[in-house]
Amino acid sequence: MSKIAGLFVVGQMLCGQMLCDQAQAAGKITVFAAASMTEALTEIGQAFEASTGTEVVFSFAGTGTLARQIEAGAPADVFVSADEAWMDYVSAKGAVKPDTIRAVAANTLVLIGSEEAKPLRLKPDEISQRLAGNRLAIADPETVPAGRYGKDALEATGLWQGVSGTLAPMDNVRVALASVARGDTPLGLVYGSDALVEPRVKVLAVFPEESHPKIRYPAAETTEASEEAAVFMAFLLRAEAQDIFRRLGFAQVK
Repeated sequence: MSKIAGLFVVGQMLCGQMLCDQAQAAGKITVFAAASMTEALTEIGQAFEASTGTEVVFSFAGTGTLARQIEAGAPADVFVSADEAWMDYVSAKGAVKPDTIRAVAANTLVLIGSEEAKPLRLKPDEISQRLAGNRLAIADPETVPAGRYGKDALEATGLWQGVSGTLAPMDNVRVALASVARGDTPLGLVYGSDALVEPRVKVLAVFPEESHPKIRYPAAETTEASEEAAVFMAFLLRAEAQDIFRRLGFAQVK
């Protein structure tokens, strides 16, 4: 082979490698994530795209809804659940890779009201007076993690019996947040991070950590995940992503 021909072959190889790198950089992953993570994951996704060139497309909704979609074969690469129960569910169904499951963030549970409302104690008489015959907004306790945590917290604090007949179950925690923000309901039960993103509401009380199971967000690669999914999973645990979680009201996983 002549020197010129050899240089031509090397040039082709380098060009091919460049095209391969560009193809990888232009990749895309789809992330199904709990509605309460909308702002945090959107910002983290932007940081990931800037760092890797891989596009991230998000689908935010109630965790139960997403889990059933993933079970049915929806084209997701990563699933971020608002509780371990739904992650266990999709894992048992063979829809995610069990060895990739990692808790990426934690949260708190709070009672919110309008921005003009005064703080209150988690006492039956104070809650009933503040509701004044109206409803308490809460994510559906039967299917949504925030609702499950909420029911546990209400039972542990002795409030469940007084409010169980006045609940307004919602499709996900962000719908409950919006209900209070619009003034449709005087009180709502949401995550601490939710209250930070809505200026029309205020935290009136914080439920004790011991009143409900630890609120953790496990993430996992789906069984059909692309190679970029593992890179994104690793990015979620990096300091840059964890700083975003904390800044937007999430707690560090203990």
